[in-house]
Amino acid sequence: MVQLTQWALSFLDSYPLVAVLVAILLSTVPLIAVFPGCFAITTWLERKGLARIQNRIGPNRTGPLGILQPAADGIKMLLKEDIVPKTSDRLAHFLAPVVLMVPAFTILSVLPFNRNMIPAAVDTGVILFFALGSVSTLAVFMAGWSSRNKYSLLGGMRAIAQMVSYELPLVLSGVTVIMMTGSLDTTKIVAQQQLSEWIQSSNAGLQCLGQIIGWNVFTPWGFAGFLIFFVASLAEINRCPFDLPEADSEIVAGHLTEYSGFKYALFFMSEYVSAFAINGLSTTLFLGGWSGPNIRPPWSDDPNALLIPGFVWFFAKMFALMLVMIWIRGTLPRLRVDHLMGFAWKFLLPLAIMNIFVGGFYYYAPRWHGIPVVGWPIGFLVMYLSYECIGRLNRGPKTAQRVYHYAS
Repeated sequence: MVQLTQWALSFLDSYPLVAVLVAILLSTVPLIAVFPGCFAITTWLERKGLARIQNRIGPNRTGPLGILQPAADGIKMLLKEDIVPKTSDRLAHFLAPVVLMVPAFTILSVLPFNRNMIPAAVDTGVILFFALGSVSTLAVFMAGWSSRNKYSLLGGMRAIAQMVSYELPLVLSGVTVIMMTGSLDTTKIVAQQQLSEWIQSSNAGLQCLGQIIGWNVFTPWGFAGFLIFFVASLAEINRCPFDLPEADSEIVAGHLTEYSGFKYALFFMSEYVSAFAINGLSTTLFLGGWSGPNIRPPWSDDPNALLIPGFVWFFAKMFALMLVMIWIRGTLPRLRVDHLMGFAWKFLLPLAIMNIFVGGFYYYAPRWHGIPVVGWPIGFLVMYLSYECIGRLNRGPKTAQRVYHYAS
C-alpha cells in the first residue's frame, strides 16, 4: 500500500493540494470499504455462535443459514425513526456517535496488515493508537450526559471509570513490547518478531519455524503481557464480562438508552470496529503481525512468492481473537462493579508493572547461541510467583459477614 501510494502521488508533484487529498483517500477508502464488511460477518458469526452455545438455531430466515441477517438489520436501522429526547443537548447527542466512530476507523491506519501495506506509516504508531483510542471515553460520556436520562448518565459514568481503570494495564503491557523492541513503529515491532538467522536457513522447516517461534507471545514477558492486554482490551471495548456500562438488567442500555435508528447502529458498529482495531494491535505486538509459515507455491520458482499472503495471516489472527471474545461472551457472567474495579487496580495493574521488570531482566539475561537460557525459566518463575502472591493478597471475604438480629 505504501508503494502504491508513492506511485500514485508521483504523478501529482505539480499539484500538492491534490496530492494530499489523494493520499488521504488512498489511506482511508480501503479501511472504510473492508471493515464494515468484517463487522457484518462478525455479527452473523456472533449470533450463530451464541445460538450454538445456548442450544438454539440462531438466524435462519434471511438467506441460507441466515447469512443475510446483517443486511436486514442494517436496513431496519436505516428505516427506523431517529428519536431525540426533548430535554437533551441536541448537538452533543448528535456528535457522540460520530466522535466514537471516527477514532475507531482512524486507529486502524497505523496497523501493518502486510509488508508495505500500512495506511499511515508513522514512527510513533503505538502512541498514536493509544492516544486516538482514548477519545472513545469522551464520546461515551457525551452520549450519557447529553441524553438527560438517569440510566444514560449512570452508564456513561460506569464506562468512564472502567475505561480509565483498564487503560493503565493495557498501555503498560504494550510498554513492555516497546521497551524490548526499542521502537514505537508497528512495522519494526513485527519485523523484530522474526528470527532472521532461521528464516535465512536453507531448511524449509527452520524457515517456517523462524516465522512463528520468534513471536513475543512465546516469551515469559510476552505471554503474560498478551493475557493482560487481551483481558484489558475486553474492558476497553465493553465486551462481556466487562459490559457493565450497557447492563440491560440494571440500567436498561446505559449510555445507549436514548439512541435509536442509525445513531444506535453507529455505536454498534464502532464497538466492533474498535474490537478489530484492538485485536489488530494485539496481533501486531504479540502474535507476529502479518508473519506466518513461509509456504511456497509449488508452481512458482520465485523465492519471495508465498502461497498464503501476509494479510491473510493477519486477518486470520484478528478473527481468531474475535472468536475468543464471542466464546467468552457466551460462557462468562457479568462482573459486579466492585469486582471489576478491584480486578483492574489490585490485580492487573501490579501484574503489568511486574511484567515490565521481567522484560528488562529477560533482555539483559545471559544467552547461549542467542537463546536466553537464563531468562526463560527465571522469567516464568517470577511471573508465576507474582501471580500467586497478588492472587493470595486479594483473596478473602469481599463483604462483611451478614449478621441477623431477631426481635425479642
